[in-house]
Amino acid sequence: MEKDSILLITHGHFEKEFLDRTAILVAREFRLPITIKENHSDLSEFYDPTRRQYDGHKLLQDIDARYSSSSMIRVGLFRVDLFIPILTFIFGQAAFNGSTGVASLYRLRNEQYGIKKNEALLLERFSKVIIHEIGHAMGLIHCHIPGCVMQPSTYVEDIDQKNHEFCPNCRHKIDLF
Repeated sequence: MEKDSILLITHGHFEKEFLDRTAILVAREFRLPITIKENHSDLSEFYDPTRRQYDGHKLLQDIDARYSSSSMIRVGLFRVDLFIPILTFIFGQAAFNGSTGVASLYRLRNEQYGIKKNEALLLERFSKVIIHEIGHAMGLIHCHIPGCVMQPSTYVEDIDQKNHEFCPNCRHKIDLF
């Protein structure tokens, strides 16, 4: 099913300018219109007190159920620490060949690592995670071409090493989508 737009759904407070700049970077790569929607739902049912994190898989399912659409890719944007059972943490996740994803700022902030705050770097990292997850939703797997946004990211430094753009091979696949 061809996708004709992207919906970014905020959970928690995000500065308008930050969201607008994120949307511009994502729209540039996918050449699709972006809509931003605020969500103020309670996330407590997704919290795992033993891990002190939020279940990314359950959040993904919730977004898919709440914002069902066959023509739109939906990405939940969070400020909380996300995990999936097999990993200690995740920056984001998507339903492969689906239409839903999640991304979190939590582990992308320099302050998380004892480094001085850097909003420009945070914007770059966050937009790369969102683009990467939308790529998965559109059927792309991890790429091993240096710089491609579809390279896997285990650490925040991995995100810093890649670009916002797809390599030519991944770009071709996205263009066919």
